[in-house]
Amino acid sequence: MKLPNGFGTVVKLSGNRRNPFVARKTTGWNEKGHPVYQAIGYYPTKEAGLIALGKFNESPWDVKNEKITLEELFQLWLEKKAHKLSKGNVQCLKYAFSNHCKILNNVKYREIKSYHMQDVVDNCGCGHSIQVQIKNVFYHLDRFALELEIIERQFSGLVTVAPTPESNKKPFTIDEVSALWDRSCEPWIDSVLILLYSGWRISELLGLRCADVDLATGTMRGGVKTKAGKNRIVPIHSKIFPLVKERYDFGGEHLISVNRKLPIHGVTYRAHWRKIMADFDYKHIPHEARHTFRSRLDSAGANKVCIDLLMGHKSADIGERIYTHKTIEELKNTVELITD
Repeated sequence: MKLPNGFGTVVKLSGNRRNPFVARKTTGWNEKGHPVYQAIGYYPTKEAGLIALGKFNESPWDVKNEKITLEELFQLWLEKKAHKLSKGNVQCLKYAFSNHCKILNNVKYREIKSYHMQDVVDNCGCGHSIQVQIKNVFYHLDRFALELEIIERQFSGLVTVAPTPESNKKPFTIDEVSALWDRSCEPWIDSVLILLYSGWRISELLGLRCADVDLATGTMRGGVKTKAGKNRIVPIHSKIFPLVKERYDFGGEHLISVNRKLPIHGVTYRAHWRKIMADFDYKHIPHEARHTFRSRLDSAGANKVCIDLLMGHKSADIGERIYTHKTIEELKNTVELITD
């Protein structure tokens, strides 16, 4: 059957090739009157080439983009889009890509389907959190590829990951917290207590600058990770106010610092944490201080929206998230529900 004028042609190339048929269109003529072709793609059968030509004629794509590989697209995404995410998020995505997606590095992104992505997730040999990061890599690349018209639909939404594991976090007991208060003057124990009564993540507390602390209003402002978590206000609980003020009065740039002057790296702080836990014969990890803060608020009957605001979590209830505005005074009353 004769193809319509301007439709293009599919020609079989010589030699032993995996994809011997090239789909091409005429784009002009050279000085000798010979046609100049634009290759649309290479295919295993003539039928596949004709289908590709049909799709191209219906919705032309950038042939250069059609050839872009997974690795090339990821590098381009790092250059053009990664700056919109937090540094921590980008580092996680880089780790997931470099350690688990290499098998698809040289595959044209246009040819990657959901089952390819699923194979990467299923064979990564890791648990829930890493699988989520791998899926996030494909999610971001899918959106970018759709914007560049490399693909016509996103497949990352079809990828599944291992279920969220049950939490094994154990909150500090009242007796454990009381024992910390008895020795609150010892080095670094004050930082543990500040975590227990504020709900900050380790990185958030260590990144907190004295300029972010307002003793007059009794609040701290900081946060990382999500939009809901960044730049959030956390009232200073009355029990830790003297500890925060003492740190603040030293006049360093950061609230938590080495020798009250230099910022402290997370690795160094965790070494101090492990020493304290060993001294008290506790088995807690730093994130369990944050878990304790939320658990104690929940047990005290605190308003769920206030808890989400203090923790930097997006409220699950869209109505609450949009229509409920909590004042600083309400947040102060909420943290003061923790009485021990």
